[in-house]
Amino acid sequence: MENSVTQDGIATVLSLDSSSVQPQIVVQVVDLKPVGNRYTFNANDGKMKIKAMLPGTLTSEIVSGKIQNLGLIRLLDYTANDIPGKSGEKYLLVTKCEGVASALGSEIKSELKASTGITLKPKQEFVAKSASQIINEQRGNAAPAGRMAMTRRVHPLVSLNPYQGSWTIKVRVTNKGVLRTYKNARGEGCVFNVELTDEEGTQIQATMFNAAAKKFYDTFQKGKVYYISRGSLKLANKQFKTVQNDYEMTLNEYSEVEEARSEEMFIPETKFNFVPIDELGPYVNQKELVDVIGVVQSVSPTMSIRRKSDNEMIPKRDIILADETKKTVVVSLWNDLATDLGQELLDMADKFPVIAIKSLKVGDFQGVSLSTISKSDVVVNPDIPEAAKLKSWYDSEGKETSMSAIGSGMNASANNGSRSMYSDRVCLSHFTTNPSLGEDKPVFFSTRAYISFIKPDQAMWYRACKTCNKKVTEAMDSGYWCEGCQKKDEECSLRYIMAVKVSDSTGEAWFSAFNDEAEKMIGCTADELNVLKSEEGEGNEFQTKLKEATWSSHLFRVSVSQQEYNSEKRQRITVRGVAPVDFAAETRLLLQDISKNKKTSQ
Repeated sequence: MENSVTQDGIATVLSLDSSSVQPQIVVQVVDLKPVGNRYTFNANDGKMKIKAMLPGTLTSEIVSGKIQNLGLIRLLDYTANDIPGKSGEKYLLVTKCEGVASALGSEIKSELKASTGITLKPKQEFVAKSASQIINEQRGNAAPAGRMAMTRRVHPLVSLNPYQGSWTIKVRVTNKGVLRTYKNARGEGCVFNVELTDEEGTQIQATMFNAAAKKFYDTFQKGKVYYISRGSLKLANKQFKTVQNDYEMTLNEYSEVEEARSEEMFIPETKFNFVPIDELGPYVNQKELVDVIGVVQSVSPTMSIRRKSDNEMIPKRDIILADETKKTVVVSLWNDLATDLGQELLDMADKFPVIAIKSLKVGDFQGVSLSTISKSDVVVNPDIPEAAKLKSWYDSEGKETSMSAIGSGMNASANNGSRSMYSDRVCLSHFTTNPSLGEDKPVFFSTRAYISFIKPDQAMWYRACKTCNKKVTEAMDSGYWCEGCQKKDEECSLRYIMAVKVSDSTGEAWFSAFNDEAEKMIGCTADELNVLKSEEGEGNEFQTKLKEATWSSHLFRVSVSQQEYNSEKRQRITVRGVAPVDFAAETRLLLQDISKNKKTSQ
């Protein structure tokens, strides 16, 4: 094959309209350089140059030497886009290409081209017939969706941007929202959105309002493939976006949506953006959803939970996942995932399968917990590098490694898990002087305080199921009945649920503490403390144990919320983490405060 470029290839590309057949042209790669996870270069045909970009998916081609600086490549799939802020200037986003020749001795220029007669033609002849002739020949009796595919080149989602002209995409509906009504200062209306995924696994959210919502709500069906055109793009609102894409799409009543009935179907590859378990803390109670991958440590039986909104009983099952961070987290599976997939996981729990879950909500139950939603996608033993790496680690060393829950035992000086004990530091007076704290949603703080009093006559623990830790009741004959597991057990365990008074130099407050945190404050388990309480005599070890726990200083990570009691709202402060005082870290914190105060006073 001759080392040559396509004559006037770039000019031909720039002269095409959206309905023209896209030619394959050969260009020279000039000034190839990495920018983030992509590569930029100038596409050169000897007469003209145009800025171009290669996606990160072609990195292997560059590393292997198939694409080289000053080498030749054939552009197989690309899009000409406007450069933002530069009227009339365009760049090429190349999504598919192939190497033609390795690096030449120099950059091809028009003078060299004229003297040496470089005349290599591309594989596809595009000058013998007009674009309309080719399209008409290809159409035949194609279905409407097929005609849309032929008359408008299908663009990958990764190539779309707000400055682009007309485009057509081929996507599958992977999630469909409900049709919601709203009312604001401009009046009433309705809205719904869908999540779309193309063949490469790229996702985007499309939103429709009012007339468009009513027009397309019945058209879009989850799982079906569509051709879509005449939509618009804008930067995604991070507060509301549900997929990993910088842009979001809006469709109006003039947008075109046609189902790809007779077209070859595709199954989009599920793309994950995994968050390690020990980094879940900052996502607690946020709108952003997360993807996780982990080894299944345990699977609970199915339990039924009464939904507050409509009093309906829905199935739920908890599983515990672990990863290479040596942390575990509870994931709650709901509805069909609890009954179908949950049973599958229970049957294979002894094999410790790896599962990847997309779109999980992060809550604050037990500090940090995960919960599936309607759009969550679960893949068991996925064929991806992350799963192979995790399984290899678990089989070689993870199985014997001691794991701890992400929601407990938060490190006092490291900013992992549920934030550092030195972030959002406040005194107790911050709670007592702000009774409305946590009115809208729980807020989180850190504080240093002394345990000043523990009521000895309070109900300090409850009888718990050894499987799911939920409250049990005495069975009719003997043993204990767990409503969650729907089974009877001869034994149960005791778990702390208690209140302690804490004090610092600014005031005092009552904290609620659960089992893991209370064990660190008391210094023993609830079962052990119950044994001490049952012992009789003047030197009661139970009272002694409580006294030993008082007037000891701790670092607390707490959540503040509002609860209603006797039709009156009260502030509830719940301990989410406890750690001993690190005096070196405390000293550094004090020095920072002194430095800040000096700067303020100057």
